Amino acid sequence: MRPLSMSGHFLLAPIPESSPDGLLPKDIKLAVLGAGRVGKSAMIVRFLTKRFIGDYEPNTGKLYSRLVYVEGDQLSLQIQDTPGGIQIQDSLSKVSDSLSKCVQWAEGFLLVYSITDYDSYQSIRPLYQHIRKVHPDSKAPVIIVGNKGDLLHARQVQTHDGIQLANELGSLFLEISTSENYEDVCAVFQHLCKEVSKLHSLGGERRRASIIPRPRSPNMQDLKRRFKQALSSKAKAPSALG
Repeated sequence: MRPLSMSGHFLLAPIPESSPDGLLPKDIKLAVLGAGRVGKSAMIVRFLTKRFIGDYEPNTGKLYSRLVYVEGDQLSLQIQDTPGGIQIQDSLSKVSDSLSKCVQWAEGFLLVYSITDYDSYQSIRPLYQHIRKVHPDSKAPVIIVGNKGDLLHARQVQTHDGIQLANELGSLFLEISTSENYEDVCAVFQHLCKEVSKLHSLGGERRRASIIPRPRSPNMQDLKRRFKQALSSKAKAPSALG
C-alpha cells in the first residue's frame, strides 16, 4: 500500500572526493529505528545494493554513506542503522544514550516493525514520541514501515493497524516486503530524502531572509521634495560666466 505517488528518478553511486560541477551535495542524515529482527539492516542493504540478505549478525550501529540523485538533485546520504538489541518500552526514560544521540543526529526517520511480531509494532509509538521529544518542532519527517509483508502466513499485525497508528501519529505508512520488492524499499528512502531536502531548502530561505535586510521602498514625496530643492538651489546659484 503506497502512501504517495513517488518518482522513479533515483540513482546510486559512491561518494566522490568532489562533485563534477564543483558544488557540494546536500547532506541528508537518516536513521532506521525499530526492535530487533525486523529487517532494518536488510532494508538498508537492499536499498543501497539491490541485493537481499536475509540473515545478519546483531550490529552495534553501522553508518552507511552514498551519493544519490533524487529527481536531479545531488545528495550526500548517510543512513544510521541501529542495534537490533534496543528494546523500547512505554517508559521513554529507558531509551539508551546511543539511541538518543542517533535521534539527535538524524534529520529523517524510518520506524520499522515486522508484521510477524506484534511486540515490534508496539515499540513504534514510544520511538515516535522520543523523536518528537528530541525534535519538538515536529518537522523531522517520519515514515512507519511494516516489513516482511511476504510472510502473510505468520502475520500478527494487520495492515489497518499500521494505517491507524500512522494516522494517530500524523505519519506516513507503507507495508513492504524487503525480500520481494526493491521498488517499495527504494520508494521509502527516496521519499524520506525528498522530505529532508525540502526542510533544508526552507531553512536556507529563512536564514537568507534573516541575514539580508529587506530594502526600503522609496518615498515618492520625499524624492519630489529633494528634486525641487536641487532645482531651487541651481536657480539661486550665481552664474560662473556672468
